Amino acid sequence: MRTFVTGATGFLGGRLLRRLRDRGDEVVALVRDPSRAARLDADLVKGDLSDRARLAGQIRGADAVFHLAAVYKVGIPQSERAAMFEANVGGTARVLDAAVDAGVLRIVYVSTVNVFGNTHGRVVDETYERPGRDYVSTYDETKHLAHVVAKERIARGAPIVIVQPGAIYGPGDHSELGEQLELARTGKLKLLALAGVGVNAVHVDDVVSGILLAYDRGRIGESYVLGGEITTLRQMLQIVSEQSGHRLPRFELPAALVKLAIPFGPLVGKVMNTGPNLRELIAASDGVTYWATDAKAREELGYAPRPVIEGLADV
Repeated sequence: MRTFVTGATGFLGGRLLRRLRDRGDEVVALVRDPSRAARLDADLVKGDLSDRARLAGQIRGADAVFHLAAVYKVGIPQSERAAMFEANVGGTARVLDAAVDAGVLRIVYVSTVNVFGNTHGRVVDETYERPGRDYVSTYDETKHLAHVVAKERIARGAPIVIVQPGAIYGPGDHSELGEQLELARTGKLKLLALAGVGVNAVHVDDVVSGILLAYDRGRIGESYVLGGEITTLRQMLQIVSEQSGHRLPRFELPAALVKLAIPFGPLVGKVMNTGPNLRELIAASDGVTYWATDAKAREELGYAPRPVIEGLADV
């Protein structure tokens, strides 16, 4: 099978590409700079998500498209909103349309449980509709709108299967979550802040398995949550600390005190390896839960993610 992958240079995309190659697929990866992606075991095509017609030409001949490319960052300044909208919303629309133009038989779009927004302690499923557009971050907003785009294309007959991963972790993750887990693993985490955020934590390799299962067994037009375990960031940090023989800091900075640092967001962002918009970071973390069940994927696809305590031993 010939597959076309966007986002192949990312944490999740790189893992998916290797699994596709391992199962014998011919993989074409869309990359901005082939010289910087030479390590990828794939046919590289230079390009981006800005030109639908060019994308269709690059995709033509593929049996399947896996669209993973997205900009992920929470706490971005206002000046970066337009670029995130262009990549996450506009880019998704153009890739999906180009795949249809190219005659692809199956498209797997990687969305996120963030499209549900803050579930306020509830564990929701794929049928849940967020009440209004109470976005807590630009990422949250753009991924929800991109999800709507995918649903609109499905309504027009596009052969799309959607997957919605939870909070992805694993070796090689350099996101804010990955950095926090690494600090806990090495005993360098000195202060807890905004650690009560509720997540559905899932190992990166389980997400890859879920994506492939969705391609092989998923029903066109359906969405599948790919989770692992309902938990919180604090619980994840506790597990990693204990597994590595360290103690989690006893003191957790109250959100009210964190809010006092909002005017110093750029400085705090550099220290905490987050975006400079501290107001957005707090809104996306303080009292927020991104909880969704993966029961549908387990039942329909045979999806079987590992427990968090087992997966975190791998970070």
